Amino acid sequence: MTLPEVDGVLAAHAIAETVDAIARVQLPDGNIPWFPGGHTDPWNLVEAAMALDVGGRHNDAERAYEWLRGMQRTDGAWHAYYQGRDVKDVALDTNVACYIANGVLHHYLSTGDDRFLHDFWPVVERAIDFALGHQREDGEISWRGDDPADGALLTGSSSIHASIRCAVVLAEHLGHERPDWELSLGSLAHAVQHREHAFLDKSRWAMDWYYPILGGVLRGDAANDRVAQRWPTFVVEGRGVRCVSDRPWVTAAETCELVLTLDAIGERERAREMLSWVQFLRAPGGGYWTGANFDGGAFHRDGELYPVEQPTWNSAAVVLAAHALGGSGLTAGFFRGEGLPAGLDREALLAELEVVSRRHRGLE
Repeated sequence: MTLPEVDGVLAAHAIAETVDAIARVQLPDGNIPWFPGGHTDPWNLVEAAMALDVGGRHNDAERAYEWLRGMQRTDGAWHAYYQGRDVKDVALDTNVACYIANGVLHHYLSTGDDRFLHDFWPVVERAIDFALGHQREDGEISWRGDDPADGALLTGSSSIHASIRCAVVLAEHLGHERPDWELSLGSLAHAVQHREHAFLDKSRWAMDWYYPILGGVLRGDAANDRVAQRWPTFVVEGRGVRCVSDRPWVTAAETCELVLTLDAIGERERAREMLSWVQFLRAPGGGYWTGANFDGGAFHRDGELYPVEQPTWNSAAVVLAAHALGGSGLTAGFFRGEGLPAGLDREALLAELEVVSRRHRGLE
């Protein structure tokens, strides 16, 4: 296993140290909480498991996915937060459910383990079907499966777009036909690209800025324009990305997700520079502090670090960003969407359904 290295920013041994810091938090049953004694959410557990695979800890990553499989509800969802195996937050977040598809594809690309892929296909299928059961007529997906009327989130729907693309790859590889997923994917992309008004207003959060790009919906001029429009709002030069536009707080995770976003649209030099900025949050032992206040103020606590925590998913974001910029192998381009499909438009779907129908009638 060749670890990624970003010249002048992160050496391979430093990335290995960060992966080890994540692994130290993993529990014997495979669960990866945010930090020792902390709670777990399934989306961030998948991100941590991806980082374990980047570091060559494939058995540990599989143990994390096995924990998730054991916690999946019969309807395909997971609750938002767990404390150990106990439910801490009962919400059924559609985005949280879908992210298992990203993790399963990433693990398969990392290991080539066909047995794992076959074992986890039913888990992925149930999760995607759960989320798409809450897709609205115009394409957006309600963020809470247990309370669909609460609205749809731009970040969540953008992330689900990436997850469905991963799920379609898995389905095709295993010989399953899910043209309904491809139609849903196209409808979802249209909503993210053209119906931003249909989503709850979370424009204060950086994720709503870059996730339509990171989720694979926007590319080309549309993506470049979106980055440029809100760069002054969220980017603090030399420090990183504000989590929220009106707070003096930069975070490692949002900064590294913007690194991945910039890399996805070919802005690799800017991405590399931004990854270098986040290194002031590196802690002894290889973990990364959540974030820091860059000018004090009402949110200042315990010096500039806030909060004084090193979440596993936070460190994982650094590993994944470094892998995109300095890694090799099938997963280095994962967040660029390499090899992932676009959704079918209605005409393409009808053509696909006709092929499937003819095949089932024995005409082909």
